[in-house]
Amino acid sequence: MKVAYPVIFTDVDTNILIEVPDLEILTEANEEGKPKGTLADAIMMARDAIGIACIEKEDKGDEIKEPSLLENIDITQSTFAGEGKNIISIVDVDLVEYRRKIDTKVVRKNVSLPSWLNYEADKAGINVSRVLQEALISVLGVSRRV
Repeated sequence: MKVAYPVIFTDVDTNILIEVPDLEILTEANEEGKPKGTLADAIMMARDAIGIACIEKEDKGDEIKEPSLLENIDITQSTFAGEGKNIISIVDVDLVEYRRKIDTKVVRKNVSLPSWLNYEADKAGINVSRVLQEALISVLGVSRRV
């Protein structure tokens, strides 16, 4: 699933402040110890924040709010209004790809095999877990990494 949300970027002297009003996200582009963040940094931070917020909602079974239309966003009402130069843009995230990138934990599954098949796999030195992963990737038509 792909999402695209309006994002307000506020360029201040030392940083670029980021607000995603639909998801109630506030963040910034400047990493500690670095000089002022760039707009490219800000877009990446916004994409990360949107991806994390949406994936957390998916995992909890909460509804992901529909994005507002760009023309319905009032920059003068933003959290950082008046603190610097405001820029409004759309930032998109492919949630399937984003989850694949960040969700690298391993999940244990109990798989039943006939004893004779398990014996043959062990004798041949086959990693059954790896074969199952490769088969699922093939059957689902997905890639291992982004």
